[in-house]
Amino acid sequence: MATNNKQTAVKESFPVLNMTCAGCAVSSESTVKAVPGVLDAAVNFANGTLTVEYQPETTSPMTMQKALQAIGYDLLLEDESTQQETLEAIHEKKYKTLKDKTLWAIILSLPVVVIGMFFMDMPYGNEIMWLFSTPVVLWLGRDFFINAWKQAKHRSANMDTLVAMSTGIAYIFSVFNMLYPDFWHSRGLEAHVYFEAAAVIIAFILLGKLLEERAKGNTSTAIKKLMGLQPKNVVVILPDGTEKEMAIEDVHVDDVILVKPGEKIAVDGIVTSGNSYVDESMLSGEPIPVQKQENEKVFAGTINQKGSFQFKATKVGKETMLAQIIKMVQDAQGSKAPVQKLVDKIAGIFVPIVMAIALLTFILWLVLDGNEGLVHGLLAAVTVLVIACPCALGLATPTAIMVGVGKGAERGILIKDAESLELAQKVDAIILDKTGTITEGKPEVTDAHWLRDGGIDKNILFSLEKQSEHPLADAVVKHLENSQTLSLSSFESITGKGAKATYEDENYYAGNKKLLTENGIQISPKLQQHADTWSTQSKTVIWFANRTEALAVLAISDRIKDTSAEAIQQLQEMGIELYMLTGDNEATAKAIAAQIGIAHYKAEMLPQHKADFVKELHQRGKVVAMVGDGINDSTALATADVSIAMGKGSDIAIDVAKMTIISSDLKKIPEAIKLSKQTVATIKQNLFWAFIYNLIGIPIAAGILYPINGFLLNPMIAGAAMALSSVSVVSNSLRLKWKK
Repeated sequence: MATNNKQTAVKESFPVLNMTCAGCAVSSESTVKAVPGVLDAAVNFANGTLTVEYQPETTSPMTMQKALQAIGYDLLLEDESTQQETLEAIHEKKYKTLKDKTLWAIILSLPVVVIGMFFMDMPYGNEIMWLFSTPVVLWLGRDFFINAWKQAKHRSANMDTLVAMSTGIAYIFSVFNMLYPDFWHSRGLEAHVYFEAAAVIIAFILLGKLLEERAKGNTSTAIKKLMGLQPKNVVVILPDGTEKEMAIEDVHVDDVILVKPGEKIAVDGIVTSGNSYVDESMLSGEPIPVQKQENEKVFAGTINQKGSFQFKATKVGKETMLAQIIKMVQDAQGSKAPVQKLVDKIAGIFVPIVMAIALLTFILWLVLDGNEGLVHGLLAAVTVLVIACPCALGLATPTAIMVGVGKGAERGILIKDAESLELAQKVDAIILDKTGTITEGKPEVTDAHWLRDGGIDKNILFSLEKQSEHPLADAVVKHLENSQTLSLSSFESITGKGAKATYEDENYYAGNKKLLTENGIQISPKLQQHADTWSTQSKTVIWFANRTEALAVLAISDRIKDTSAEAIQQLQEMGIELYMLTGDNEATAKAIAAQIGIAHYKAEMLPQHKADFVKELHQRGKVVAMVGDGINDSTALATADVSIAMGKGSDIAIDVAKMTIISSDLKKIPEAIKLSKQTVATIKQNLFWAFIYNLIGIPIAAGILYPINGFLLNPMIAGAAMALSSVSVVSNSLRLKWKK
């Protein structure tokens, strides 16, 4: 029976809205799991995504949405093409609102804190504090009460519940004490107010949320940019030969599409007429465009260079390779990390435990303290809720991240989230893409040898290559950029071999050795010796000749970065296994690996192969970091435990990756691992002190010292202790700035 369920199941991902803490992920996940027809569900708080497997004949996303709306959350069920834009707009609006709320909460709380701490006996002090704290608690903090009520209606609780209870009770208790002080005076007790505790709690939690929101950053732009690789409209050749522009959604299999120079290819297909060079770096990662002739495949998202051609669509919509890459990245980003499950568990039990302790405290005081039981019990329960406020816990991670991220940015290392920071120190295997990561990522002339030094030969080669459409010709043109342009005649591009032209009745050739051999051109032993040496180094050799002899030989390659070998040595000294993956051929891969000292390498790797290799290392128990710069690396980057992008690479790789090396210098990776260790140590210290604070503070707040020395903690002091715990966490995080 279960097998049949799986066969008819659909697996989809949706953004979840209105989550405020890790506890929200727990309650929203259990709510969706309880919907009939849902086989499995996982909510990732880090990127706000629900991944759900369900039977479409039993339930629907609309049903899940209604279930979540009932407890205060929501699902974004828009069309995929507009979903990311809507999500970004929602996040932007939320961040701006949160920023304004935080600012006003701090401004209004300051006078309350000053009066509550230093001017308690001033005339109308209580009334002034009430005036300033009321908008903080009831207006700026209203979402805590709304969310807590929605949770309560469904017999669940999250951190909003704790905040609402502690601030609500402290506020109501303070208003009562302000309006009816005689109630306490007649019992021989002081009528204290705790407005500053209520206001400061709201202000600090809003600040914590703001820092967290900022630290998490925007995770949705990677998918948006991947989708942006596909053009919105295409030109289709109709059966009668006329051209018609239509939307990409209206293109069907077997439609013939015209691609002009510089245009993006819309869908996967096969060339039917014309030829050109296509930049496929988004798939292969290799910088050299590929020549496309009749019957050759083209892929969505790749960019046509100089020629134009027509092709027949073979895969459209979700079937294209680009769409599959988008799907793989979405799946990898939406999957829940093991560390998140631990956070969910802690959040899931923290709130109910604190509430239970507060209730138990109140009952014990009622039972054990006779006449004063009600007063002391209420005070103690409020104090427990106030002191156990999750500010310190809420701020522990985001403040350390903020400082760590700031320190990293100063050193040219951009870090996106706590999860990758936590894992970076555990990395024991690093996969390095070759092109643009170990190498510069752009072909250039590395060596050139001329038969004679005459400038006229250089001018002729410069002018000849300037007319060629071949991408390697651009490298030669750049190498000879100071040369003079001459007027050549009879220019001819010879497919697969090179080009030729005439200057002052003399024929000149530029291309591979085959071109020279076919035209009976002689090659001097000296030039041949240079060519052989460069070939063994896996460089591409370009010949230049007149009708009788070779005049020059040039070597073109993708240069290894100056710091790559040193960085690789540093990483190996740290005990990390290194693997080089490339879409390039075996000979080039072997030569590059030998030059930089990497023992393990794999050649001719497609995007999916790279992602599969990451999974293979996972199965061997490795914590894997992937370093890449191209769109072709995005799937592997999203699959790896720690993903690092080179800053001079593609925007998509940078967006998918959790770390970015701005300068593209590999030596920054050992630095990033060291920074990770420092930041994680700070996060652990923060969490340790936050938990210790709660472990010590809660029993004292409950009145454990009262039977010993008559000490009962004042909620005002609890509020100050709560504020102090948050300040100490922030201060500890700031210490990270000055660590070397």
